Amino acid sequence: MNLVNLQDVSLAYGPLVLLDGVSLGVEENDRIGVVGRNGGGKSTLVSVMAARTEPDSGRVVHTRGLRVGFLHQRDSFPDTTVGRYVLGERAEHEWAGDARVRDILRGLLGGWDLAASMAGLSGGERRRAALARLLVETHDLIVLDEPTNHLDIEGIAWLAEHVRGRREALVVVTHDRWFLDAVTTRTWEVVDGRVERYEGGYAAYVLAKAERQRLAAAAEERRQNLMRKELAWLRRGPPARTSKPRFRIDAANALIADEPPARDTVELVRFASARLGKTVLDTENVTVRAGERTLLDRLTWQLGPGDRVGLVGVNGSGKTSLLRLLAGERAPDSGAVRRGRTVRLAHLSQNLTELPPDRRPLEAVEEIRTVVTIGRKEQTASQMLERFGFRGERQWTPIGDLSGGERRRLQLLRLLMDEPNVLLLDEPTNDLDIETLTELEDLLDGWPGSLVLVSHDRYFLERVCDRVLALLGDGRLAFLPGGVDEYLERRAAAGDGGGVPGARDATLPDAAGGASETADAEPVSAPRLSAAERRAAQKEMQRIERRIDRIGAREEELHAAMAAAADDYARLADLDAELKALVAEKDELEELWLVEAEKIGD
Repeated sequence: MNLVNLQDVSLAYGPLVLLDGVSLGVEENDRIGVVGRNGGGKSTLVSVMAARTEPDSGRVVHTRGLRVGFLHQRDSFPDTTVGRYVLGERAEHEWAGDARVRDILRGLLGGWDLAASMAGLSGGERRRAALARLLVETHDLIVLDEPTNHLDIEGIAWLAEHVRGRREALVVVTHDRWFLDAVTTRTWEVVDGRVERYEGGYAAYVLAKAERQRLAAAAEERRQNLMRKELAWLRRGPPARTSKPRFRIDAANALIADEPPARDTVELVRFASARLGKTVLDTENVTVRAGERTLLDRLTWQLGPGDRVGLVGVNGSGKTSLLRLLAGERAPDSGAVRRGRTVRLAHLSQNLTELPPDRRPLEAVEEIRTVVTIGRKEQTASQMLERFGFRGERQWTPIGDLSGGERRRLQLLRLLMDEPNVLLLDEPTNDLDIETLTELEDLLDGWPGSLVLVSHDRYFLERVCDRVLALLGDGRLAFLPGGVDEYLERRAAAGDGGGVPGARDATLPDAAGGASETADAEPVSAPRLSAAERRAAQKEMQRIERRIDRIGAREEELHAAMAAAADDYARLADLDAELKALVAEKDELEELWLVEAEKIGD
């Protein structure tokens, strides 16, 4: 049965046409993934489909009595408790006796206090609550706009498993390609006001699009190469990937017969050894503490030339701290970190320094370098900007007028333009669309250096990295030959025992009465936070922020005082000593803040 019909729908914002005469429909049991560039109209399409946005022209027809569940990127939240927001007016015995509801609460709100106020939650926590509320209800059609935002690898795996078990039709907008392959059976690409339709999930979409372009000979050679390289990786990728398309195998093999591997590992290591030497980054018996917690315990590990390492782990296990340690932004409490003499390191953290709003992207990139060599190819600043989605006039748009995703792309590009030979990337895929992710992957394929990547984007992590290591909360670094799948299996086996990756157990009343039930506790290495511990962590973060603000104000006073006492060397020495002490305290406070933030997660 047809649930939704769009007939010649058009919608524009000023001169920007997002939908131009679009006609399509959603059937019962459809599982549709929506892809396309940021700002290309994906969210607009699903908003029109859900009758949240009126088109300029055309008709949107819903079947009579259609129940639509819509997860918007910017929902409003009432001033109520988490339990009332998610569960509504359901009686306790009613929802506690429903296995599906309990599974949703464990998967998304594990360890939460349902009596807590929505007003006290972070943006990411509110997003989880909104998703839980939608999944608790029953619908005919579920529309999800970026549901994987603020979910870690385990949460994304749980959501995919849960959605696969539901009977409703599904339309999902996401940049998470692993999630698309896991849950969708059709793909819509929104491009230039049109909606191109493909059968199958993301892998099948890549194949079909590459074949269309090859047969039509209508796309540029560069885009052809990107698609073919992407398809080649899908066919040669990790053995655990089981969602590759099973149809048209002969056509796929013919398409990639002459396509080289995504990376020539031997050649890259040779180049990296020449540029880096044998020593890159070595940790020797390193211990890192944050307050009373030990994040790294006598860690000895070596990052070699050409190594590409993906780092996964539970919240609060020390992933960000390890990157900061390798970057030299903090010192170990004991042990030593050795860095090779030729190392040129770049660290992309989650918090990026804002660029002046009146600058232009091209100016900001040329400020670093006008020409860059990636692998063996020279690229100008303008060409690199184009690869990162800044085409034509967009290169001269004031930075203040760019979206958050565009600003992050620009910061990432500036980092790469400095030609580092060691990259430390902390969640680099935030706010990047699939096309930009593909460009970044292609760029890194020919980049001869060492890489450590922290990411919740499983597809990107598996695509870019050759090895996966895990911090499981015990202070050690574990090598995972089975990659992310092995990580999820370990977490599921050590966690709830129920076999559902990422399911964290809340304390819930049982169906019969008021007695509480909990599944097997999570391992000591990754304790769940109670509501009181969560509030304590938030208060500690606020206390740290206030102290950092005071230190910042005092630093300004000291700089002014030092300028005024330029001829008084004794006074200068005293001021300088106080300034160094404040800087050291600030570094320690920032590390403690990061630990508390990792505890809470998003």
